[in-house]
Amino acid sequence: MRYNLLMIKSLGLKVGKTVSESKYTIGFFGKTLRGLGRFVYHNRTSYKILIMQILFTFVEALGISILLAMGIGAAVNLLGLPILTSFSQQQLIYPLLITIITLELGPLLTAFIIIARSATAIATEVAGMVISHEIEAYISIGIDPVEHIAVPRFLGVTVSLFLLNIYFSIFGLAGSFLIVQILSPVPAASYFNSLLETLKLSDILVSILKSIVFGMILAVVATVQGFSVERASTEIPQAGLRAVGSAFAWCIIADLFISAFYYMLSAGGSI
Repeated sequence: MRYNLLMIKSLGLKVGKTVSESKYTIGFFGKTLRGLGRFVYHNRTSYKILIMQILFTFVEALGISILLAMGIGAAVNLLGLPILTSFSQQQLIYPLLITIITLELGPLLTAFIIIARSATAIATEVAGMVISHEIEAYISIGIDPVEHIAVPRFLGVTVSLFLLNIYFSIFGLAGSFLIVQILSPVPAASYFNSLLETLKLSDILVSILKSIVFGMILAVVATVQGFSVERASTEIPQAGLRAVGSAFAWCIIADLFISAFYYMLSAGGSI
């Protein structure tokens, strides 16, 4: 009985801590959004941070993203086309490609790439600033650390994920075309016309929405985890690990909600 009470108490403490952290993260997200206007129009000194964040998050990750997209596009054709051909349903390969590459895996895998690269880097970098009292120095001279540190990284990560998602879709579909030419050659015009006829505006908008939401989530989570450290330098790698785990979890949850809502609307004929 006592053991059960201890378990319930421990669970309650964990739930309470999670709720408290979630409230803080939501508040931090709101403060970051409020700082966007001031950053764009007044804080030009932080533009270098924004440019460097896009360089690291988008430009340096573009190669692996393109390679992964082409590999997945090729795999969909290699695995799906023979099965669909056996049922005389070759045309279904186009909605399959769009669903897997554009709607689902494109936004999620690009988010995972950025989480692995940038979420850890942002969390550890910000944590290092806290430990070295750099944040206190900013505050002492009247610089808002959220506006100077969080906002440019927030913008950089969100824009980078949006752009990476577009490239992922383009090269994923293009890579699949190369495999189609090996398995069952078709004219390029016929292939891409069939893709464009299958692709709906709602598919593109949902894919864009996911990339923007994922970008905002992982940028805020990584920054919050960086600011959450206190004094010990050993907390820095822990902040990076927490940022990765939390960003993965929240991106998957957001993906499930957006996809479920989209497919519900599609089934109801609303879109």
